[in-house]
Amino acid sequence: MKYIFALAAVLFFANLKPATAQTKNEFQAAKSKNKQYYALYALNSGDEQKIAGTLRNIKNALEDPRLKGKLHVELIAFSGGVAVYDKNGPFKETLLDLKSRGVDLVQCENTIRERKIEKSSLYDFINYVPSGNGEIILRHYEGWAIVHP
Repeated sequence: MKYIFALAAVLFFANLKPATAQTKNEFQAAKSKNKQYYALYALNSGDEQKIAGTLRNIKNALEDPRLKGKLHVELIAFSGGVAVYDKNGPFKETLLDLKSRGVDLVQCENTIRERKIEKSSLYDFINYVPSGNGEIILRHYEGWAIVHP
């Protein structure tokens, strides 16, 4: 019995590989295998740096060679994120560029009602949904990636 345990221990330890750091040769970037990809970017912050970063993230995703021509993006703004669509804000040109590239620009109606924001103070090229959270939930169950930078 002693020999069986000794043999089992030798076989066990012989199959262990030493822990090594990952090298660049081992890393494999994700590959594009689908015909279409869907991503919903959720923006609930009015911080201009956060908004600019989110818009930049969308642009970067659209330009990723693995996703180019395969990615459908929606930007849902709710809560403080409504600032992205404010006509007095600095994001009009970036938003128009994203829209021209097929990005759906969407605003939560709960937010504008609760904050007493007039739709006329927001860009006229955006769309509306009843609730931002509802949009996130529904898109999730449709298989969309939910991105909250």
